[in-house]
Amino acid sequence: MGKKQPGTSIKKQKNAPRSRIRKIAFKGPQSKVLSTIRIDELIERFLAFIRHERGLAENTQSAYRRDLQSFGAWLSGRSPLTTTIQDLGEYLGTLSDEKQSRATISRKAATLRCFYSFLQLEGIMTDNPAEQLVLARPDDTIPAVLSSRQVDLLLDSPSRFTATGSRDRALLELLYATGCRASEVSSLKLDDLRLEEQFCTCRGKGNKERVVPLGQRAHAAISQWIRDHRSQFVSRLSEQNYVIVSTRGNRLSRMRIWEIVREHATSAGLADNISPHTLRHSFATHLVAGGVDLRHVQEMLGHASIATTQRYTHVDSGRLKSVHLQYHPRS
Repeated sequence: MGKKQPGTSIKKQKNAPRSRIRKIAFKGPQSKVLSTIRIDELIERFLAFIRHERGLAENTQSAYRRDLQSFGAWLSGRSPLTTTIQDLGEYLGTLSDEKQSRATISRKAATLRCFYSFLQLEGIMTDNPAEQLVLARPDDTIPAVLSSRQVDLLLDSPSRFTATGSRDRALLELLYATGCRASEVSSLKLDDLRLEEQFCTCRGKGNKERVVPLGQRAHAAISQWIRDHRSQFVSRLSEQNYVIVSTRGNRLSRMRIWEIVREHATSAGLADNISPHTLRHSFATHLVAGGVDLRHVQEMLGHASIATTQRYTHVDSGRLKSVHLQYHPRS
């Protein structure tokens, strides 16, 4: 029996309802299927399913692909159709031994459950070993947050006198002013900006749109970038319509945005683990600390559940103490 790890546990096996099984993907004896189907083919069929049937975002599809390819590498040529709950437990235990976080392990376990549910739904497998995995509650670790002074240091890091510096300043101001994810800023187009009204339209998970205000500093930085420098990066004949572009005029990738944030964090003398998510969390935390209603923060972040917003928007103990001293009748 493989050992359990912090992100999952094992529950009693239940047979899948026969009504869920559809023998449509493969024909022939099960033994032939087991001997000829490669995991790469199964992964591609699964990705096609979540793309066309469930309409999941590209980043989500990429995450599923990475998780399943990691699992395939661990199998070392063994068929995923012959795995047992013991095998899955051993795999997740290996991830724990590699010091992967509980959140990462829990996500990979969820990927396996979704993948094997698909195989069962398509009639490729009769039983689903992964349905015996019960995901643990996510840990309550609070993400890192920058102080207002640290944010100022980071946002003042790009040069004011170069086109690239103007681009990077607009990027950093946009991330902090809106709390947008890196992927949302990457996909932001000129048509999504309403600079006169000082707001922009972001597209988040599930392609859901939300309107987010732009502060004065972000408005100024973005306006200067578009007015004075963006044309140097984008050819007049180019059809690229993205706000933040590379020096070749192409859409700035999510990973490149992460690199730019870390480069300027290092230049500002800050920790080297600062990311766009750090700015997103700082944005939310500073709003709550300033007295903004949590529901408004939830809307600006694009969270479906207020519980998610509560995790991202803790209030520091110093402010709690001051509020207690001010309002408690026996302080």
